[in-house]
Amino acid sequence: MTRPGVPRSVLAVAALLTLAGCSSGASQTASIPATNAATASLLPTTADALPPMDPDGLKELLAQLKGTPVVLNFWASWCEPCKTETPLLVAAHRRYGDRVQFLGVDLQDSANGARRFIAQQGMTYPSVFDPSNAIGTAYSLLGPPGTFFYDAAGHLAASSPGQLSAQDLQRNLQVIEG
Repeated sequence: MTRPGVPRSVLAVAALLTLAGCSSGASQTASIPATNAATASLLPTTADALPPMDPDGLKELLAQLKGTPVVLNFWASWCEPCKTETPLLVAAHRRYGDRVQFLGVDLQDSANGARRFIAQQGMTYPSVFDPSNAIGTAYSLLGPPGTFFYDAAGHLAASSPGQLSAQDLQRNLQVIEG
């Protein structure tokens, strides 16, 4: 029996999506433990948790991270330059991750695509999820990638719009570590 005004095909698709568990993936269980340099109530403890966040939430998270330098990287699973720069960030996180907090902001993406990217790239630092690009817009980014470097006092010390080079990453890490 169908509901008045709703075609059977729409109901069939809705039923299949429900049975398949199709969703944005936001409720999917995270499984990759994050290696964090800091502790904060808004900081994910798994790399693939991808909690939804807006500009105010990110501002609050960064305030909670004061006392620790932060590398904030904007990325997306569909972004080709992100695929090139992520191995640099992963390697830097392995080297500096006990004293510098690395944090990703996944923009305009699907949670499932982002989780696949995190696993494929071997990311062990957390990211937050911004499918609407509200945070990217607040940072005046036209799109990913982009990287911002905060010193331990929480001040923006440097930024690198576009694809991050190994030289820029190393130089800016030295700046924020002081």
